[in-house]
Amino acid sequence: MHAQVRLCREKSSTTVYAMKKLKKSEMLRRGQVEHVKAERNLLAEVDSNCIVKLYCSFQDEKYLYLIMEYLPGGDMMTLLMRKDTLTEDESRFYVGQCVLAIESIHKHNYIHRDIKPDNLLLDKNGHMKLSDFGLCKPLDCSNLPALQEYDQSGDIGRDPADPRQYRSASPLPRRTQQEQLLHWQRNRRMLAYSTVGTPDYIAPEVLLKKGYGMECDWWSLGAIMYEMLVGYPPFYSDEPMTTCRKIVNWRNNLKFPDEAKLTPEAKDLISRLLCDVEHRLGTRGVAEIKNHPWFKNHGLPWDKLYEMDAAFKPEVKDELDTQNFEKFEEVWHPSYTTQSIYYCRLEVMLCRAIPRYHHPQDQDHGERCCRQRT
Repeated sequence: MHAQVRLCREKSSTTVYAMKKLKKSEMLRRGQVEHVKAERNLLAEVDSNCIVKLYCSFQDEKYLYLIMEYLPGGDMMTLLMRKDTLTEDESRFYVGQCVLAIESIHKHNYIHRDIKPDNLLLDKNGHMKLSDFGLCKPLDCSNLPALQEYDQSGDIGRDPADPRQYRSASPLPRRTQQEQLLHWQRNRRMLAYSTVGTPDYIAPEVLLKKGYGMECDWWSLGAIMYEMLVGYPPFYSDEPMTTCRKIVNWRNNLKFPDEAKLTPEAKDLISRLLCDVEHRLGTRGVAEIKNHPWFKNHGLPWDKLYEMDAAFKPEVKDELDTQNFEKFEEVWHPSYTTQSIYYCRLEVMLCRAIPRYHHPQDQDHGERCCRQRT
């Protein structure tokens, strides 16, 4: 197990924190030392109400520890499991907060690369914050067979700048929306906290190993928005490699089920996020996303999103409440192999006491750290 998240209470102040515990030997084995350093440095640098706060970090011989704020509202993955789908107004609120979170890390020239519902945490008031920066690559692409886009010769005459024209390019899925939703939720529960994961939110340029930039995070946003409104990701399949192939051939596979009853504006925004980099909204700045009619026509107050009431207010009994986090057993899915997908298993556990720490400045590295008091 690479990482754990424990719920802890600091003795002197009785403040509750989330303590992320990372095994050094696993970080070295997976070549993730730089990713973990990037997460620590970003969280220490960025001061935003859209991002989970890092208070301090320390280490011993075996582990690195990150002391972070605890958000008892759960995560978007659990909310979607319990609600199936969100209305467009509800989705607009959370997609909007996700836009602000992505914007805040892009301002610091950082690419998340692993944005998915699991990493969108909710505070006690239901406001969303982005977490899990750089701890693990969403997909170990070096072990994947070469992926290629299908021959698009049959698409001659189509306008490549309009991704919406490809919505019905292939036959409709055999499952109904409800059947696909139930199938996704069953597998999602199995895979969410296992040693493997799903590539459903990864941009095609990442899978194709073409090199990628900040635009890949906006693709992930489109996939999450689709899941909020439809109930499952846009390229979901039983097999991860089939999902990867669907993603890189998104022109033939992006479809909207009629039963979902999405508005034209919602379909348009998703289509302009789930498309090639050159035409993807966000490539030329976040303003083109914020000004899209799905937001603009409904007067979303961007500067007050974290001041207004959230779309959902989670039930939180006390500061140690973990009821809003789904409980998972570690399981193995026969369709997935360690050669294709690598995810960190994160486990919510309860630890009521940790030693007291102070927070001296580390002059050599210019970073905030904390050490045990003697």
